[in-house]
Amino acid sequence: MAGQPAPLRTEVLVVGSGIAGLTAALTAAERSDVLLVTKGELAEGATCRAQGGIAGAVGPGDSPAAHARDTLAAGAGLGDAEAVQVLCAQGPAAIAELLARGVVFDRAEDGSCALGLEGAHDRPRILHAGGDATGRAIEHALIRAARARAAEGARGGLTLLEDTALVDLQVAQGQVVGAELLAADGSRVRVRARSTVLATGGAGQLFAHTTNPAVATGDGLAAAWRAGAALEDLEFFQFHPTALAVKGPHASFLVSEAVRGEGALLRDAQGRRFLPALDPRGELAPRDVVARAIAHVMAAQGGRPVLLDATAIGAERLRRRFPTIDAAVRAAGIDWGREPVPVTPAAHYWMGGIRTDLDGRTTLPGLHAAGECARTGVHGANRLASNSLLEGAVFGARAGAAAATSTPADHGSPAAGPTGAGEELPPRTATGRAWSRTELQELLWSHAGLLRSGTALEEAAAELATWRAPDPAAHITARELEDRNLLDLARLLLAHALARPGSVGAHHRLDEPGTTAAPHPVPSLDLTPEAPAC
Repeated sequence: MAGQPAPLRTEVLVVGSGIAGLTAALTAAERSDVLLVTKGELAEGATCRAQGGIAGAVGPGDSPAAHARDTLAAGAGLGDAEAVQVLCAQGPAAIAELLARGVVFDRAEDGSCALGLEGAHDRPRILHAGGDATGRAIEHALIRAARARAAEGARGGLTLLEDTALVDLQVAQGQVVGAELLAADGSRVRVRARSTVLATGGAGQLFAHTTNPAVATGDGLAAAWRAGAALEDLEFFQFHPTALAVKGPHASFLVSEAVRGEGALLRDAQGRRFLPALDPRGELAPRDVVARAIAHVMAAQGGRPVLLDATAIGAERLRRRFPTIDAAVRAAGIDWGREPVPVTPAAHYWMGGIRTDLDGRTTLPGLHAAGECARTGVHGANRLASNSLLEGAVFGARAGAAAATSTPADHGSPAAGPTGAGEELPPRTATGRAWSRTELQELLWSHAGLLRSGTALEEAAAELATWRAPDPAAHITARELEDRNLLDLARLLLAHALARPGSVGAHHRLDEPGTTAAPHPVPSLDLTPEAPAC
């Protein structure tokens, strides 16, 4: 277009700087020139907030097959067995690579990696760093590696561009050829790339209460849909059972599942445990089970939060094992070594996303995806605790390698089956009423949150149909871009949820509580880790 500056050019464009994006970029940079762009600062995403740790079959007596069985069982019968096998078999090698890149995991007295226990795992297999700062340790190590690679400046090098938002993907003759970006000064930047990798994370900002950072607005997922990529499983949004139920700056602060793994118990307002009566695993049942149980108890006690009782662990152990949570809880005025902590579920992780194959290829030639914005199939209807960082490491590396070497002709049609209900929506319109992000978040929380019904979903969809979408062709701010993405994704989530009758995993409909997917037999998996880790 006349008057526009010439586009930047790179072989591989990576959008996003969490564990998936940084791993993809570092892997691709071994073979190609890579440009990594991120909306804020490199460390601003969800990876830094990951507390519990990274799961992996690295302990004595453990195996990738056991890890895979737990992953498939937690997914409520909808996990993809082949993807799960890749995740669990390659997990130890991915963890070994993180160690090589400088991640310092916490150690037991014998020098081996200390392993924690979390819900729906049959044994301790969660590696952690800094007690409850695992994501931060991983993110900072990867950033150091990326900055070092960028400083080399050689072919196959890496360029980092912060404070640059994704506007839309650029598509020519049916294939993705790059992206249009919004720079911090408001100017538009076009990038031409042979391969593009989206690693833009989730969209917890769809909901009024979320553990996600402010940047989690689903930018890559929305852009992929607008470009024509297939999406899948958008009805499956995981709500973490235990976020701080306080007002102020620590509202919805995540209280890791690892706290329950250390022995903390959940109690109602009268101090009674309620989970053992619902599931023999008690506080360590899968997240969807625990979150729904909390929601029902809260409803029965007038909306008051439930109580996480960690007093038996002891104040000193809590401080040493969970320093980040300890500081946040105490800043909220709670001495959790002596009194229970009020907690409530909050939106946490999107299991659905851009459909990919095992190498991150999407249904659009030239486009790959990895991390939370991708739907690899490993999570099914409910993600197993601490598998998210592992997915980012394993599939980020696979997507980066594929993007560095593939051509658009290499793309097939990942994952057989329908493209996903709800992908054909009425076109967005410049007419309709203005709305605020808070309105959208409250509507999704009340009508499409942890507990749903067909009537509520239909009401929300009808309401969103009357809202005016920001015009991307006009002068638009980064926040308006985010609002555009959130509106698109809210409509898609509602359409997918309406298209799945009954309940399964994280998708629970009060009007149709029966499961729609009978858990399939877990296959016998004879898996050998590809490399030792700890």
